Amino acid sequence: MEITIRRVLPEDAHGYTAVHIACWRDAYAGIISDEYLENMSSEAEQRAERLKQTLKESGDSEFYCVEHNGNMIGRLIFNKSRDEDKSDAGEVSAIYLPAAYWGRGFGKQMMDFAVAELKRIGYREVTVWVLEENGRGRQFYEKYGFALDGAKKTVDLDKSLSCLRYALELGD
Repeated sequence: MEITIRRVLPEDAHGYTAVHIACWRDAYAGIISDEYLENMSSEAEQRAERLKQTLKESGDSEFYCVEHNGNMIGRLIFNKSRDEDKSDAGEVSAIYLPAAYWGRGFGKQMMDFAVAELKRIGYREVTVWVLEENGRGRQFYEKYGFALDGAKKTVDLDKSLSCLRYALELGD
């Protein structure tokens, strides 16, 4: 089955935001509180407007949407690493699909796309941060070839959560 990966346009903001919320509900159920995940919907309009503004500004991040059979089903964001100790690396800062599309090879296609683009830009290493409790995400990155590099940080959503950094050497 094929997917299409294309840049997000300002007119995609509402659909992209809806996909973002749906993906987070699936990916983080049992990790982030149901209340937090439900509240994301009440902020959908503001999130979409912020995304429109972000897309109009030139920044370091590349925003892509993933389509299957003409429907937007996923989101992908990559950029220069945001970490001081990895200033020469690229970073996949978001890669999400709703649960209905897990295990179909789409995530691998998305990561292949991001890694190829980051390599084309000139990066020789790619990093990704993942919630420590996100076993499914960690398994995906490890299967792809990423390895823990020892970095850890805390993010505060509805509670403090530990994030682990994975890295992948791209070589020549």
